[in-house]
Amino acid sequence: MNQNPEQRARDNIDKQLISCGWIIQSKNQINLYAGTGVAVREYQTDAGIADYILFIEQKPVGVIEAKKEEEGHRITTVEEQSLEYAVSKLKYLKNDPLPFVYESTGTITHFTDYRDPKPRAKEVFTFYRPETLRDMLKNAKPLRGRLLDIKVLPEEGLRDCQIRAIKKLEKSFKDNRPRALIQMATGSGKTFTAITFIYRLLRYANAKRILFLVDTKNLGEQAEQEFLSYLPNDDNRKFTELYNVQRLKSSYIATDSQVCISTIQRMYSILKGEELEEDAEECNPGEIKWEKREPLPVIYNEKVPIEFFDFIIIDECHRSIYNLWKQVLEYFDGFLIGLTATPDKRTFGFFNQNIVSEYTHEEAVIDGVNVGHNVYVIETKITKRGAAIWKGEFVDKREKLTRRKRWEQLDEDVTYSAKKLDDEVVNPNQIRAIIRTFKEKLPEIFPHRTEVPKTLIFAKTDSHADDIINIVREEFNEGNAFCKKITYNSDEDPKSVLSQFRNDYNPRIAVTVDMIATGTDVKPLECLIFMRDVKSRNYFEQMKGRGTRTISLDDLKKVTPSAQYTKDHFVIIDAIGVTKSLKTDSRPLERKPGVPLKDLLRAVAVGARDEDLYTSLANRLIRLEKQMTDKEKEQFREKSQGKSLKQVTKALLDAYDPDIIDVAARKKFGIFTENVPEPSQLEEAQQELIKDAARAFTGELNTYIENVRKAHEQIIDIINPDVVEFAGWDSKAKEKATEIVEDFKAYIEKHKDEIIALQIFYGQPYRRRELTYSMIKDLLENLKLEKPALAPFSVWQAYEQLDNVNCGNPKNELVALVSLVRRVIGIDDALAPYDKTVDKNFQDWVFKKQAGALKFTPEQMEWLRMIKDHIAMSFHLDKDDLDYSPFDAKGGLGKMWQLFGDKTDEIIDELNEGLVA
Repeated sequence: MNQNPEQRARDNIDKQLISCGWIIQSKNQINLYAGTGVAVREYQTDAGIADYILFIEQKPVGVIEAKKEEEGHRITTVEEQSLEYAVSKLKYLKNDPLPFVYESTGTITHFTDYRDPKPRAKEVFTFYRPETLRDMLKNAKPLRGRLLDIKVLPEEGLRDCQIRAIKKLEKSFKDNRPRALIQMATGSGKTFTAITFIYRLLRYANAKRILFLVDTKNLGEQAEQEFLSYLPNDDNRKFTELYNVQRLKSSYIATDSQVCISTIQRMYSILKGEELEEDAEECNPGEIKWEKREPLPVIYNEKVPIEFFDFIIIDECHRSIYNLWKQVLEYFDGFLIGLTATPDKRTFGFFNQNIVSEYTHEEAVIDGVNVGHNVYVIETKITKRGAAIWKGEFVDKREKLTRRKRWEQLDEDVTYSAKKLDDEVVNPNQIRAIIRTFKEKLPEIFPHRTEVPKTLIFAKTDSHADDIINIVREEFNEGNAFCKKITYNSDEDPKSVLSQFRNDYNPRIAVTVDMIATGTDVKPLECLIFMRDVKSRNYFEQMKGRGTRTISLDDLKKVTPSAQYTKDHFVIIDAIGVTKSLKTDSRPLERKPGVPLKDLLRAVAVGARDEDLYTSLANRLIRLEKQMTDKEKEQFREKSQGKSLKQVTKALLDAYDPDIIDVAARKKFGIFTENVPEPSQLEEAQQELIKDAARAFTGELNTYIENVRKAHEQIIDIINPDVVEFAGWDSKAKEKATEIVEDFKAYIEKHKDEIIALQIFYGQPYRRRELTYSMIKDLLENLKLEKPALAPFSVWQAYEQLDNVNCGNPKNELVALVSLVRRVIGIDDALAPYDKTVDKNFQDWVFKKQAGALKFTPEQMEWLRMIKDHIAMSFHLDKDDLDYSPFDAKGGLGKMWQLFGDKTDEIIDELNEGLVA
């Protein structure tokens, strides 16, 4: 190794260039035919001696200005010097200016492509490969230049929020902003938006390759399906007919894939040169509480160089850009685009405050893209305060792992808090009280439904989920198909159950722990029951997002036949106080003590390699080994490729034991006792020990270890009954209802002189006979266009909450709208479906007519009822209407003249006026 700082920097630069495929030569031993890319040291130029000149296929293309590491903070000050070399003539050559310019200390490297419009230096992980620079030169324009030429966005089939996001993102690209954040509410089409701009980048900017990063396998599968079904609005071929899309399932990346979908943990393992179990992709890494103190840097991988992807889209970026995973993103030299519905302060910071789209849930509800929610609270005594079981009572004790029970007498008092519920103590009465109250209150929460709406229950653990399922089936007197579990650990294929929940009549109720807490689309879902608390504000918002999706009435009726109108809201049943508990932002970056065992296991499974992690896990396993039975130890051996728990634990400790590492290096490299292994040999031997120790921790073994740890018994408390202390709409729901009603009143008042239907309502009573179907239709369309959040059924439900009325649902939106307008302007003292008002007015009219000598015949009454029904649904009857259904089947206008003679016009006028009074 050279000793002075400049030479040490050049040694580091040499190593990096060699790793990136360059051949390094001195100026006295030049052979430009030695390979595709040759870096010649200390080459003479008209401006002086350049530290390195880069040649591609014998032609000079770039320059590297090397500086000592201490000069890192001044690296931008040497850009003028390196540019001077780039534009000068090389000795012996009549070259054009060199387009590719690097400044590097061997630790920090900056790169500028001087073919770019407004060339700007950027920090890169290392150097580009020679083949990359060769391919870049083949393009008439660099990527940034091509981005300036991208064609105008066709807006057909896109929502306003999607159009805004894409246009602003493409402007961000043109402005050479390296990072951009798209914040779009759940359900507003983030993935569709992303695929649209990915398509445009591939087609119109000739992007080479794009990475779509997710943090769970489930989200990757969903993204793949969206790519498969995406049809561009300027081409009649599907996306996958135009471009190759590969969802990574191993370390293999096809070179002809234009789009790669990968979990961030798999990409990390690929860069590390390691395989990853698919089980490690099932959990969201943002929930793993293990924090590395000093994260090991990602190592350069020649198969996936830094320039491999031009653009990287990070889905759910609020939870996948920190700690271990941040290194993956900063390894690649590409534009970073974050997608999230729930950013936090760190998210904004990571993306340099470059927020190209801010489309909130509230805006999405106003636009009708999402639906809002109401909160219904169920509070029970034990949920709030826990209970006590006294010494001497006989109770069931149940093993968590096997669920085997035994009858035992308590030898001391057991007092449990609400936090211990469903962990140390299970009280079936508490679960039953919540489920029974939900069932009994369904007519209040979802009026006029003959079946349970699609409902998702969030449980604490898989064991808790099983308890809930059994009680749900019993309380609703239904079979297995009615209520099912959807978690990664369920015996039935979770994807199959999720598909049934989404598309079939059954299951009506699904119970999950975490699998569909985030990112999973179930449009018919109308009810969320929280039986577990959530402390993370972002995670809670994601969980709520499962209910926000809109769905057409026809599609909703396919799975919920008794639905009478389209989904305009969903309901949160808060049975645990989740809507009132204190929420925090995402976890702070510093390491937390007391990391759960499952998080240590998951951290190892997804590729974390840290001495503190290995030591912590080993210590936990040593303690666990003392508690395990012989049978459990044997089962452990079966799931760990024949290794005992002691052997697995020893491997964890050996990976960081200097003596063991020394022995391994000597054995690997054949080093005799009198010699000392080189640091690089020790490092290589240690990496093998680390990998070997981690290899045992597959998803199957990790699950087994977690279950064994939890195998201690739970007390089943059937002694303490539970009582419901409150069941009703949350106070905020009433505030929200009041706001909706007041907004509706204000809208009607504001437009009373502009919209014909409202002019008629506000006019004299006799004018209401002029009201027509088309006038009401115009009013509805205006309302939906200007105030989607004031859809008639939403306002109707708000009135029901405030007035405590339950007068039945209107037959359709137009009937609901007329009823609401009548209530607002004071025609009706209480909310009532307009068709029922017409029924009452008809009875009064007939009674008044027949009070004297006039008596209608049965055939006349049949006709009068048909007219009444027509006015109830169409608001007005013209004589011409009598020539259409249902009147034409009974003889039409001619038959009415035959029945009523010269009184026909008078009767039509009276009914038009009297029934709408």
